[in-house]
Amino acid sequence: MPVVRAEALAKINLGLYVLYRRLDHFHEIRTVFQTISLSDRIEVEYRRAKPRSVEITCNIPELTGDANIASRAARLLLETADAAGRVRVQIEKRIPAGAGMGGGSSDAASVLLALGSMLRPRPSFETLLRLAGIIGSDVPFFLLGGRALGLGRGEEIYPLPDGSARSAVVVAPRLQVSTAEAYRRLSPRLTEESRKGKIDRFCSSVCALEPGALPGPKEGPARDLQIDLENDFESVVFQMHPELKKVKARLARLGARPALLCGSGSALFGMFTDRRQALRACDSLELEDARSFVVRTVSRTGYRARWRKWLGGS
Repeated sequence: MPVVRAEALAKINLGLYVLYRRLDHFHEIRTVFQTISLSDRIEVEYRRAKPRSVEITCNIPELTGDANIASRAARLLLETADAAGRVRVQIEKRIPAGAGMGGGSSDAASVLLALGSMLRPRPSFETLLRLAGIIGSDVPFFLLGGRALGLGRGEEIYPLPDGSARSAVVVAPRLQVSTAEAYRRLSPRLTEESRKGKIDRFCSSVCALEPGALPGPKEGPARDLQIDLENDFESVVFQMHPELKKVKARLARLGARPALLCGSGSALFGMFTDRRQALRACDSLELEDARSFVVRTVSRTGYRARWRKWLGGS
């Protein structure tokens, strides 16, 4: 039975702006995604057989079975490819759930990539990308990895220059934030005036990420650290959970730039100039009811190299 063992990497958002609620009830956003080294472990097995079936097991019991977004990914791919077979997926969750780090979306994308590599004929990348957009807003990004611009509801993905690898501290409190509730509270604050200002700020930040756009060194951590980044969800999530605002302030005092909420939370991250500074900051936090991780950013080239290895060079 063919088996693919891989890691489903987490993401952070290097800035996130919510513009307005669309007619389809989703929200129009502008964001910059970035993959990081924190990951779930995933194993996908496929055997040609009838009837078609998908089995999902996970070390977190409530994520076992059809409730897991990875189950939907496997079933949708089998149906689209008109493939008969039995799929078994084992997931070891290490990315905190409900933290805004895209763990579920990354698991789903990993299933698309792993299972797709075992089907004959093999589905095209364009097919996987289309299915990913159906499964969830963040899922298409995890087919690409690295640093990327996210438009629409986040499913429109455009690669950005990766720059140098960076170290970060991720703090994941035990509490979870409801993305739907965060959007509900943010919606009344979305005006035409705020939309224009956000678009201008976001365009300035994205342009600053382009090579040679800033004075001084052309490459290296200092370029990114000069960019002022924001996350619109902080205005409402910090009201819901004031303790998260304190964590952000603590990261900033320890030298993080930027320090931001991950997506709609509850996790936060702080970027540091090098790994030693990040390790010192992580040791200094001493937070109760929260886990802290020192991670590295993963470039698009590095992301693709990992997947080539996991897929056996295919």
